[in-house]
Amino acid sequence: MIMEYEKFERHLRKTNLVENTISVYLFATRQFERRYNVLTLQNLHTYKVYLIENFKPQTVNLRLRGMNCYLEFAGKEKWKLSLVKIQQKAFLENVISEADYEYLKACLQRDGKMFWYFVVRFLGATGARVSELIQIKVEHIKIGHLDLYSKGGKLCMLYIPKALQTGALVWLAQKNQDSGFVFLNKYGERITTRGISCGLKKFVIHYEINPDVVYPHSFRHRFAKNFIERCNDIAFLADLMGHDSIETTRIYLRKTATEQREIVDQVVDW
Repeated sequence: MIMEYEKFERHLRKTNLVENTISVYLFATRQFERRYNVLTLQNLHTYKVYLIENFKPQTVNLRLRGMNCYLEFAGKEKWKLSLVKIQQKAFLENVISEADYEYLKACLQRDGKMFWYFVVRFLGATGARVSELIQIKVEHIKIGHLDLYSKGGKLCMLYIPKALQTGALVWLAQKNQDSGFVFLNKYGERITTRGISCGLKKFVIHYEINPDVVYPHSFRHRFAKNFIERCNDIAFLADLMGHDSIETTRIYLRKTATEQREIVDQVVDW
């Protein structure tokens, strides 16, 4: 075995990376080892070519970051691979609209699906990643925030707005839950990110909403879009989103394809 998985995993956990990122980084090192017998610079470049030929740029960069993280851990920083350039599109894709977001919340509340109502509301009103959502405890709601570490290890705070905090505490009191993780599965255990994704898809189909625009990360995009429209402070939004660079946040200044279409239809009359 060329990779020291257990030591590397312990190293990753000490850097306070989120669980999803740790899983991706470990997967990348295992994928590399399955394909190559020796950790060499030539094999690293061959692996990069393999990724480029078979995966989307975002996936390529995630796995390259994983390998680079391992190379740092192994004392081979000079072998680190450059990331591929991702061409930014002129519009945001597959973001749930404000109307669909409000419609979905209303339907869930009307039908008494309060667990899923608060899943949607927490995602949309905090900008949490789904991996962060399942970390929320009653204790966090009581104080109105929880501390999180971004992908780059930067400490940031996930705020729970007052209106959401008040509503959630009422719901929790009705369930007689005074502590512990908020989002649990039918066995009383913390729900998985996959469980959240699958549950949302079922309701989207039931309420006849386009499934392409309803997935956990779409609500994070919705939060950012709404925030920048109401508070035009992109630096503050970057902090809230846990972005290491403000350039990452600038995408939320762009319109969705649907919004662009509406503006063109309104403006162009010649």
